[in-house]
Amino acid sequence: MQITKQLAIFLDNRPGTLARVVDALAEAKINIYAISTSDTVDHSVVRLVVDDYRKAVHVFEQHGTLVVDDDVLMVEGFNKPGELARIAHTLAEAKVNIEYCYSATPPGSKVCAMILRVSNPARALKALNA
Repeated sequence: MQITKQLAIFLDNRPGTLARVVDALAEAKINIYAISTSDTVDHSVVRLVVDDYRKAVHVFEQHGTLVVDDDVLMVEGFNKPGELARIAHTLAEAKVNIEYCYSATPPGSKVCAMILRVSNPARALKALNA
Protein backbone atom coordinates (compact mmCIF):
# COMPACT_ATOMS: atom_id res chain seq x y z
CA MET A 1 0.00 0.00 0.00
CA GLN A 2 1.43 3.36 -0.99
CA ILE A 3 0.71 6.90 -1.99
CA THR A 4 1.54 7.26 -5.66
CA LYS A 5 0.99 9.68 -8.52
CA GLN A 6 -1.95 9.38 -10.85
CA LEU A 7 -1.87 11.20 -14.16
CA ALA A 8 -5.02 12.55 -15.76
CA ILE A 9 -4.98 13.41 -19.44
CA PHE A 10 -7.70 14.91 -21.56
CA LEU A 11 -8.19 13.47 -25.04
CA ASP A 12 -10.51 13.89 -27.99
CA ASN A 13 -13.22 11.24 -27.84
CA ARG A 14 -12.40 9.66 -31.23
CA PRO A 15 -11.25 6.26 -32.45
CA GLY A 16 -7.49 5.80 -32.26
CA THR A 17 -6.76 8.56 -29.75
CA LEU A 18 -6.14 6.23 -26.82
CA ALA A 19 -4.13 3.89 -29.07
CA ARG A 20 -1.73 6.71 -29.93
CA VAL A 21 -1.29 7.58 -26.24
CA VAL A 22 -0.52 4.03 -25.13
CA ASP A 23 1.76 3.57 -28.14
CA ALA A 24 3.79 6.57 -26.96
CA LEU A 25 4.02 5.11 -23.45
CA ALA A 26 5.06 1.71 -24.82
CA GLU A 27 7.75 3.29 -26.99
CA ALA A 28 9.09 5.06 -23.90
CA LYS A 29 9.06 1.71 -22.00
CA ILE A 30 6.53 3.00 -19.46
CA ASN A 31 4.37 0.34 -17.85
CA ILE A 32 0.73 1.09 -17.01
CA TYR A 33 -0.31 -0.28 -13.61
CA ALA A 34 -3.87 1.04 -13.71
CA ILE A 35 -6.07 2.91 -16.17
CA SER A 36 -9.56 4.33 -16.09
CA THR A 37 -11.44 6.35 -18.70
CA SER A 38 -14.57 8.42 -18.54
CA ASP A 39 -16.18 10.21 -21.41
CA THR A 40 -18.21 13.25 -22.26
CA VAL A 41 -19.61 14.19 -25.63
CA ASP A 42 -16.38 15.58 -27.05
CA HIS A 43 -13.52 14.40 -24.82
CA SER A 44 -12.33 11.65 -22.51
CA VAL A 45 -10.53 11.87 -19.20
CA VAL A 46 -7.97 9.09 -18.91
CA ARG A 47 -6.50 8.41 -15.48
CA LEU A 48 -3.31 6.36 -15.28
CA VAL A 49 -0.93 5.04 -12.68
CA VAL A 50 2.38 4.18 -14.32
CA ASP A 51 5.80 2.94 -13.22
CA ASP A 52 7.56 6.23 -14.04
CA TYR A 53 5.19 9.16 -13.82
CA ARG A 54 7.85 11.83 -14.41
CA LYS A 55 8.87 10.20 -17.68
CA ALA A 56 5.18 9.83 -18.65
CA VAL A 57 4.55 13.52 -17.97
CA HIS A 58 7.47 14.35 -20.26
CA VAL A 59 6.07 12.05 -23.00
CA PHE A 60 2.63 13.68 -22.74
CA GLU A 61 4.05 17.19 -22.79
CA GLN A 62 6.15 16.35 -25.86
CA HIS A 63 2.93 15.33 -27.63
CA GLY A 64 1.08 18.48 -26.52
CA THR A 65 -1.28 16.57 -24.22
CA LEU A 66 -2.59 18.33 -21.13
CA VAL A 67 -1.60 16.27 -18.08
CA VAL A 68 -2.46 16.78 -14.41
CA ASP A 69 -0.91 14.75 -11.60
CA ASP A 70 -2.47 13.96 -8.24
CA ASP A 71 -1.71 11.80 -5.23
CA VAL A 72 -3.76 8.61 -4.92
CA LEU A 73 -3.54 5.44 -2.89
CA MET A 74 -2.56 2.20 -4.55
CA VAL A 75 -3.93 -0.45 -2.23
CA GLU A 76 -3.25 -4.14 -2.55
CA GLY A 77 -6.06 -6.19 -1.07
CA PHE A 78 -7.55 -9.64 -1.17
CA ASN A 79 -9.81 -10.66 -4.04
CA LYS A 80 -12.76 -11.64 -1.87
CA PRO A 81 -16.22 -10.35 -1.03
CA GLY A 82 -16.18 -7.48 1.46
CA GLU A 83 -12.64 -6.27 0.86
CA LEU A 84 -13.69 -2.87 -0.47
CA ALA A 85 -16.27 -2.61 2.32
CA ARG A 86 -13.51 -3.16 4.90
CA ILE A 87 -11.37 -0.44 3.32
CA ALA A 88 -14.30 1.97 2.97
CA HIS A 89 -15.29 1.52 6.64
CA THR A 90 -11.71 2.01 7.82
CA LEU A 91 -11.42 5.24 5.85
CA ALA A 92 -14.85 6.45 6.98
CA GLU A 93 -13.86 5.92 10.62
CA ALA A 94 -10.72 7.99 9.94
CA LYS A 95 -12.90 10.73 8.41
CA VAL A 96 -11.34 10.24 4.97
CA ASN A 97 -13.63 10.54 1.97
CA ILE A 98 -13.21 8.25 -1.03
CA GLU A 99 -13.74 10.61 -3.97
CA TYR A 100 -13.48 7.81 -6.53
CA CYS A 101 -11.80 4.46 -6.99
CA TYR A 102 -11.17 1.90 -9.70
CA SER A 103 -9.73 -1.57 -10.01
CA ALA A 104 -9.83 -4.74 -12.03
CA THR A 105 -8.93 -8.23 -10.94
CA PRO A 106 -8.82 -11.50 -12.86
CA PRO A 107 -11.37 -13.92 -11.38
CA GLY A 108 -8.83 -16.50 -10.19
CA SER A 109 -6.45 -14.03 -8.57
CA LYS A 110 -6.04 -14.05 -4.79
CA VAL A 111 -5.03 -10.38 -4.64
CA CYS A 112 -6.29 -7.18 -6.20
CA ALA A 113 -5.00 -3.66 -6.64
CA MET A 114 -7.25 -0.67 -6.11
CA ILE A 115 -6.62 2.97 -6.89
CA LEU A 116 -8.38 5.33 -4.50
CA ARG A 117 -8.54 9.10 -4.77
CA VAL A 118 -9.15 10.21 -1.22
CA SER A 119 -9.54 13.52 0.58
CA ASN A 120 -6.40 13.01 2.69
CA PRO A 121 -3.93 10.42 1.34
CA ALA A 122 -1.56 10.58 4.33
CA ARG A 123 -4.35 10.05 6.86
CA ALA A 124 -5.82 7.26 4.71
CA LEU A 125 -2.49 5.46 4.50
CA LYS A 126 -2.02 5.73 8.26
CA ALA A 127 -5.54 4.38 8.93
CA LEU A 128 -5.15 1.47 6.53
CA ASN A 129 -1.74 0.55 7.94
CA ALA A 130 -3.00 0.60 11.57
